Amino acid sequence: MRYTDDIIEEVRMRNDIVDIVSQYVKLQKKGSSYFGLCPFHNEKSPSFSVNRDKQMYYCFGCGAGGDAYAFLMEYENYTFPEAVQHLAQQAGVELPVLEESREDRAKADYKSSLLGIQKQAAGYYHYQLKQECGAQAREYLAARGLTEETVHQFGLGFAEKSGGLYPYLKAKGYADELLRDSGLFQADERRGMYDKFWNRVIFPITDVQNRVIGFGGRVMGDGKPKYLNSPETKIFDKGRNLYGLSRARASRKQNIIICEGYMDVIAMHQAGFNNAVASLGTALTAGHASLLRRYTQEALLIYDSDEAGVKAAQRGIPLLRDAGIHVKVVDLSPYKDPDEFIKAQGAKVFQERLFQAENSFLFQVRQMQREYDLEDPQGKTDFYRAVAQRLLEFPEDLERNNYIEAIARQYQIPKEQLHKMVNSLALAGVGLQKRQEIRSPGKKKEDAESAKEKAQKLMLAWMVNQPGIFGQARAHLKPEDFTTPLYRKVAELLYEQQETEGAFTPVRVWNQFEDEREQKAVASLLNGDLPMGLHEGQGKAFTDTLLRILEDSLQEQRKNLKPEDIQGLQENINREMELKKLKAKFGSKLPNLPE
Repeated sequence: MRYTDDIIEEVRMRNDIVDIVSQYVKLQKKGSSYFGLCPFHNEKSPSFSVNRDKQMYYCFGCGAGGDAYAFLMEYENYTFPEAVQHLAQQAGVELPVLEESREDRAKADYKSSLLGIQKQAAGYYHYQLKQECGAQAREYLAARGLTEETVHQFGLGFAEKSGGLYPYLKAKGYADELLRDSGLFQADERRGMYDKFWNRVIFPITDVQNRVIGFGGRVMGDGKPKYLNSPETKIFDKGRNLYGLSRARASRKQNIIICEGYMDVIAMHQAGFNNAVASLGTALTAGHASLLRRYTQEALLIYDSDEAGVKAAQRGIPLLRDAGIHVKVVDLSPYKDPDEFIKAQGAKVFQERLFQAENSFLFQVRQMQREYDLEDPQGKTDFYRAVAQRLLEFPEDLERNNYIEAIARQYQIPKEQLHKMVNSLALAGVGLQKRQEIRSPGKKKEDAESAKEKAQKLMLAWMVNQPGIFGQARAHLKPEDFTTPLYRKVAELLYEQQETEGAFTPVRVWNQFEDEREQKAVASLLNGDLPMGLHEGQGKAFTDTLLRILEDSLQEQRKNLKPEDIQGLQENINREMELKKLKAKFGSKLPNLPE
């Protein structure tokens, strides 16, 4: 069984997609849509749009798109029933008791089994730490200053050299296919299945619901790599999980501290700073920032005080700031990291350093200063100009003016002169960013569209995004004139909705497609990701595109005709005559669309 279409539609209508997405992404209104940084790929300029009228989201960078259900399924890894239940709860809609389909039950069972394997593995590793084989690991943790209580709270463990996890889990009845998918094992023809982690202190990684989803391992001795993490699986996404967040979100403190590694987080929690988290062997991502925004409005960045740490902080600042999080940077010098600082100075002095955290923008300016010779007049001028350019990043006049005052005071620059320089650069267009067509790293453009496909896509996009064009197009075009199967189906759905309801709902058109590639293509079309502009020369562009589609449709029909089909041949001749009349009426040639 599944929820009825009426229930699905009611829940969808009772929720506003802008409100839903705003819980995860900071959005700003631009025209009829809202824009923010895409939570599904890394980007610096917002290309992720949410349209209230269409009740759809679409990323012009990576092509992700869909309705509120699709967003939750992608972001939260929900099944479709779980997404319906979440939105129904938010809207106060009472759902009928649902008997899951076989497919949904299989997906839920698969996810549950993977979680079960991780839980069993965590228990196994924790047990091994207490055994004779874990003596070296216990000595290491004790030398790092961790108490037995802390070790227990974080479920720390040990993977012995012999690699006994595989036979342990096999004895529990888990199949090799599931164990392979868990990320805990590797396989080759000679050795078969064997443990990924061995001779390592183990750090269980939990999601925000405190379920074990993966592991990190620190090698004992001089082996490489020093730290090893679980690979990504169906339940473990490094870009959307943070070590320690399940505890930090419950700390009820006004901010969350972001540091670099497992031991930093554990040492800080042990010292009473239970709002600390760390990324999982990766740089901070937009996904991390969106996740944090759900639990805090302020983040304190603590990275190692070396050059790599400073660069890591500088990369993280804009991601957090663009997610709507106020960012400060904590200076730990002369100590390398929080663990070392707390051991040397204690928790009280560490807390004082947190209170002294520096505004992230002022931190960035201070780092920029090192690149210029302020004793040289030209170097000083170049530095002021660079700062003025950075000040243009603030879209609001009040916020920008506050920073102008702070910079002028700190660097003894006449405020009026700095203000004048900022305005001058703004008038010259410096700091304005055009939307870039960003694609995922390493991803090639799929299946380059032909000229006729572009014409069909453009016409359908006009029909959806400018309803006034629909009547003009419908007077000349039938759904079958769209010769690309995907676009023909879109046209059929649009025509059917218009005929039965007097209007069409883009999100309901998108919802008729189940194939992921088709969903992306339709989302692109419905959200106006067009190969041509909608405004410049639109009258001629419309007629050119219309004639192109009709010409292609005529040729497609002619190509498929058989010599004995006299009626079809006559119909084709009549259509050709009509097209010639239409060309004469419009007085234009066929368009020259780029391949």
